Amino acid sequence: MASGSTSTTANSLKRKAQENIGADLQPRKLAAIAEGGTNQPLRPSKVAPNANVNRLGKGPPPLTKPRAPALTSSTTTAATRRTTRATSAPPKTAPVRPPARPASRTTSARATAVHDDRFDVLQQQISGIEAARAADAARLDAELAQERAKRSDLQASHEALSRELTNAKSQELAQRKELFIASDELNTLRQRHEREISELQADLRKKDRELRELNEDLRMYQSDLERERETVKGLKATIAQQATAQLSLTAQIGAMQAEKAAFQTEYDRTVGTKADLSIQLERAQKRIAELECEAREGETVRRKLHNMVQELKGNIRVFCRVRPILRSDILSDKLVSSVSSGHISDGTGSPDPEEEARLRDDAMALIAFPDKLDHKEIVVRASSESATGQERKDEWQFTFDKVFEPHSSQAEVFEEISQLAQSCTDGYNVCVFAYGQTGSGKSFTMEGGQTQTTAGMIPRAVEQVFRVADELKTKGWQYKMEGQFLEIYNETINDLLGKGEFDKKKHEIKHDPKTGRTTVTDVNVVPLSSPSQVRTLLSLAQGRRTVAATLMNERSSRSHSVFTLRIRGENTLTGESCEGSLNLVDLAGSERLEKSGAASDKDRLRETQSINKSLSALGDVIAALGEKGEGKSDKHIPYRNSKLTYLLQNSLSGNSKTLMVLNLSPLATHLNESLCSLRFATKVNNTSIGTAKKQTK
Repeated sequence: MASGSTSTTANSLKRKAQENIGADLQPRKLAAIAEGGTNQPLRPSKVAPNANVNRLGKGPPPLTKPRAPALTSSTTTAATRRTTRATSAPPKTAPVRPPARPASRTTSARATAVHDDRFDVLQQQISGIEAARAADAARLDAELAQERAKRSDLQASHEALSRELTNAKSQELAQRKELFIASDELNTLRQRHEREISELQADLRKKDRELRELNEDLRMYQSDLERERETVKGLKATIAQQATAQLSLTAQIGAMQAEKAAFQTEYDRTVGTKADLSIQLERAQKRIAELECEAREGETVRRKLHNMVQELKGNIRVFCRVRPILRSDILSDKLVSSVSSGHISDGTGSPDPEEEARLRDDAMALIAFPDKLDHKEIVVRASSESATGQERKDEWQFTFDKVFEPHSSQAEVFEEISQLAQSCTDGYNVCVFAYGQTGSGKSFTMEGGQTQTTAGMIPRAVEQVFRVADELKTKGWQYKMEGQFLEIYNETINDLLGKGEFDKKKHEIKHDPKTGRTTVTDVNVVPLSSPSQVRTLLSLAQGRRTVAATLMNERSSRSHSVFTLRIRGENTLTGESCEGSLNLVDLAGSERLEKSGAASDKDRLRETQSINKSLSALGDVIAALGEKGEGKSDKHIPYRNSKLTYLLQNSLSGNSKTLMVLNLSPLATHLNESLCSLRFATKVNNTSIGTAKKQTK
């Protein structure tokens, strides 16, 4: 009975194992792997010839790779439990039988051994199936990894194609733009062609009209010719009549000869009168010579008096000029952003007069000019809010030699400077330099515009010098003039009139202590013969001057420019000689780094630092001169701290008549910069540099 139960249990286990194997070997469908946005089915893989499916012979090979299902612990445990019960479970307790039946025990032992062999075979088959399933799973994982790699490659290709498509679209847009531009140019050419055709047609009509007029003139001339022929006939008749008149003329000639005798008598009397007039002329010439001598002496006295007047005014003077508000100031982005779109849409439109007046009032700083008689005072006011919320009003008052209001013209400013230009022809060194922040109008003050009304100090001073030189020719003076134009950029001197490239030559500044003359090596000095030649040189130099854009001014001067006019004069009548120079300096704009926007650009930062360093050195020189004028004779003057102060050493040391023109911006946004400039100008105005000396050869 035990043998029968063991056999039945073994058969049932074998049948369940075969059913599980048959179910696991059925082909399974795997989920499709998406690559590049498309679903591609897996290709059927080859099945190894030694797979367990062929061994067991359970149906045809699968089309897809089978995936061996993992044997669950519950199934294995149940099979193990059933097998254990079938093989190792102790037999039920039976009543002890007599030992006379040993044959049945032997049969039971044999059945148990056969069952154990079959169970081992089944276990080996199950182990083989599990190994085959594990191998299939490994191959499937490898192929899945390859498919994922292909998918990533396809995604990379898709991204590359997308970029190429984007580039193609951008190229297509560029080509469309070029097509539109070409279309506009074609339309322009068509319009030009039509305009030329209309002009040629107009010329043709004009020629036709002229031809008709010439034909009409021809007819007129032919009629005139006929009339002249008739006139000739009349003249021939007249000649015949004149022959008769000749006889009467002969009688008249006789009468004229009698009159000639009377005129001869009158001429003799005139000769006597001429002798008396010659004596009077000699006396007048002697008087003219005496008056010319007195005029020359008076010119010498005038020069002395003129120099005394200039010394009384001070050898270093400061003028202050406030420029007017420009339309570009009130139409700037900051102001336009506060205006409604109905008045100013893009910053280029024209506001109505009321809106423009309001913008001017908002942009204008509180600057007053209380001295209406002498025009020497300027008052700056500002209101601010304290930390407690209370309004605080500040007021600063400054006094200078002359203050020019925004409506002052270039001619009014030069009227005060013309006397200094006169001193050049008298043999003195004169220096006029413009100081102020960027955009305050320095270049306009010094160079001006293209018209005669807007001409700046440099062309006006040159014209003044040439005019005075021409006037002094009648008093025996002959002048020779020459000019040079230098630029100091990043502590490097450039020759604006030279032919070579900038920064290629090393220019050195030299001072002659005996003559007080300053020279710069390897610079181009041009002889000057007329003011028009000077204007040409100025335009040439301005084209080569270093300029760049900053936030303070669209086209700001980034360098100091120094125009020097040297004058040598000789008087052949008195033997006098003199040598003077006129230095006209347009300083670079003084500004703070945060105001100029140069902190983000290394080149602009270096330029701004160099400009501020040279202007600071100029302030140190003026401060040292002020201390020296107060009695500190041993005070060192730091002229060598910058190329600018070293070049202007003789203009600042007392051997020159110096004028500083302070230029201010009227905008409220520039109030702090204006106050800094006013304080610096006050320091200069309070400085005494001594008495200028006349330069002789």
